Amino acid sequence: MDFFNVVNKRRSTREYSNKPIKPKDLEKIIAAGQLAATARNEQPWQFVVVSDKEKIQELGQMVSPNGAFLAGANAAIVVLSEETKYFLEDCSAATENILLAAAALGIGACWIAGDKKDYAAKVAAFVQARSGERLISVIALGYPAHPVTPVPKKPLSSLIRWL
Repeated sequence: MDFFNVVNKRRSTREYSNKPIKPKDLEKIIAAGQLAATARNEQPWQFVVVSDKEKIQELGQMVSPNGAFLAGANAAIVVLSEETKYFLEDCSAATENILLAAAALGIGACWIAGDKKDYAAKVAAFVQARSGERLISVIALGYPAHPVTPVPKKPLSSLIRWL
């Protein structure tokens, strides 16, 4: 699929069908995260796949109320990071690549915040983060239960300044 079509197609999906996601597709999605831009090639990320339905539901309770929809997902990818100078930028880039790769495969996804949330330490412990790793994001994944309606975006002309 053309890159710009993928970018235009990507939406935050919060309701999922019961169709399972193939492990090979999850690996493709994570490989896209691994290829993200990273300052000084630090690659500080680790990706934890949660595919057990009970564990997904438990994780959904941890990230409630804003991420409660995670409980209905078919998988989650938890993005952890080592402490580096640009860990948040690097792992945010990896998270965005994951969202775009999921969209390219027809899989719905939604980014759930992590780093600054009060549940960050609890989620990190739940996924057995190693010493020094911190939570950056939780990504809910699943085939959309229904088409997702795009939300209006600001006009491009209001966002660009030319010097």
